[in-house]
Amino acid sequence: MAQEYIYGINPVKEALAAGREFEKLYVTKSSQAVSRLAARVRQSGAPVIQVDERRLDQIIGEKVVHQGICALLCEIPFVEVEEILAMAREREEAPLLVVLDGVQDPHNLGAIARSAEALGAHGLILPKRRSAPVSATAMKASAGALNHLPVARVGNLASCLDALKREGLWIAGADMGCPDAGKTNLAGPLALCLGGEGEGLSPLLLDKCDIKVGIPMEGATSSLNVSAAAAILLYEIGQQRRG
Repeated sequence: MAQEYIYGINPVKEALAAGREFEKLYVTKSSQAVSRLAARVRQSGAPVIQVDERRLDQIIGEKVVHQGICALLCEIPFVEVEEILAMAREREEAPLLVVLDGVQDPHNLGAIARSAEALGAHGLILPKRRSAPVSATAMKASAGALNHLPVARVGNLASCLDALKREGLWIAGADMGCPDAGKTNLAGPLALCLGGEGEGLSPLLLDKCDIKVGIPMEGATSSLNVSAAAAILLYEIGQQRRG
């Protein structure tokens, strides 16, 4: 696993809550929130290093809103798809997986992970190519959800969908102009497939989908950002499962 930096008070707090191992913690301020986190990291045995703002920008590699705190830790461990399915079975729940095809903006990846974790998905599946990295930017955008949501990476999404079908899951693809998700049965074992910014789902993956669903648009705007669409569809799936 590669090392990575995360920054911001909430991502560092979530990493601690998830039991992540810290290599180092860099701080520039002595606010109450930062001081409390620094004390917890010291208790874990990792060093806490005081630096100035300029040095922290150099460490992160870009100028961002870091709130005076940045941690170096190991990248989240990726899991196998079978492990996500096994976790759903242990909970006696119908599996709900989110499959991303070509989502390359780490902010979108993080936002989707946040919605997926909050709205009951069991895991996230990413392709090894043409995908945003699970980076500090994605971690911050997820508000720490990537510390709690299992993530699998696969070499071939089409083959992965075939394998999920053999495990009894239905494959639902989100695409513009398709039937209203609210009028489609999405309550069973499901893999929700979402396409990348601008291009949407690839024709190959769309062809693999058992169900194609859309979100009715009533305004002048003809489409939604993929992370907004993910949140709406996951909420609808959750409503159906509860109802």
